Amino acid sequence: MKAQDVMTQYVISASPDDTVARAVRTMLQNDISGLPVLDANGTLVGMITEGDLLRRAETATERRRPRWMEFFAGPGHLAEEYVQAHGRKVGEVMTRDPVSVTEEVPLEDVVMLMEKRRIKRVPVVRDGKVIGIVSRANLLHALARIAGEARPAGGDDKTIRDRLMADLGRERWAPAGGLDIIVRDGVVDLWGTITDERTRQALIVAAENVPGVKGVKDHLAWIDPMSGLYFPPAEEPTGLPKAS
Repeated sequence: MKAQDVMTQYVISASPDDTVARAVRTMLQNDISGLPVLDANGTLVGMITEGDLLRRAETATERRRPRWMEFFAGPGHLAEEYVQAHGRKVGEVMTRDPVSVTEEVPLEDVVMLMEKRRIKRVPVVRDGKVIGIVSRANLLHALARIAGEARPAGGDDKTIRDRLMADLGRERWAPAGGLDIIVRDGVVDLWGTITDERTRQALIVAAENVPGVKGVKDHLAWIDPMSGLYFPPAEEPTGLPKAS
C-alpha cells in the first residue's frame, strides 16, 4: 500500500498569520491534534500540533528552570522557549520545515518516518502543494478494513504445513532446528524446543495466520540457555479455538 491509498484528501490547515487561539479552536472542532501550516501560495511551511502548545503562558505551564540551568541553556534557547510559550500567531509557535511524503511513498516508509520522528501525522505533497495527510487514525482505519476482509480459503493439511514452514523460513527469529510441525484436520501441533519464551508466542501467531488453520496446540518445551534447565511442554491447546 502507498500513502495515497490511506491518506485523508480533505486537509484542514492553518495560516502562519492565524492566531494560536483560532488554530486551537480548529483542532478541537474537528477532533484532530495537528494542522499543516500553508502560506498564501498553498506551500507547506510548518505544522502546529498539540505538542507545540503544551507549555503556554496562558495555562502557566511554560518551562521554568533554576538560574544555574538557564546559564547552561544559553540566551538563544531561552528566547526560543519564550516565543513558544508567549507567541500569539501560528507562524511563531509552529514546527518549521516539517517532514512530508509524496503520494507514491510506500506505507511502510511512512510508518518508519512516524516512528523515527515521533510524530502522529505526515502531510502528503505534490509539486510542493499539500494534497492529503496520513495520520495514525488513517493507519488504523486501513487496518480495520483489511482485518475485516474474509481470509482466503486454506488448502489441505500438507498445504497448510508447507505454507507455515515457508513463512517461518523467512523469519530470522524462527528456530533453525528442533521444531516439528504436524497438521491434522486444520489443527496445527507445534512440537520441539525453544530457547526464548518470546519465540513461543511468535510461532503460535505465525500458525494462526496461515489460511485454513482452525486451531493451534502448543507442545513446545523451553530450555533456559543460561542454566540448561529443561521445562516440559504445558500440553495445553492455545491460539485459535479448535473447530468442533
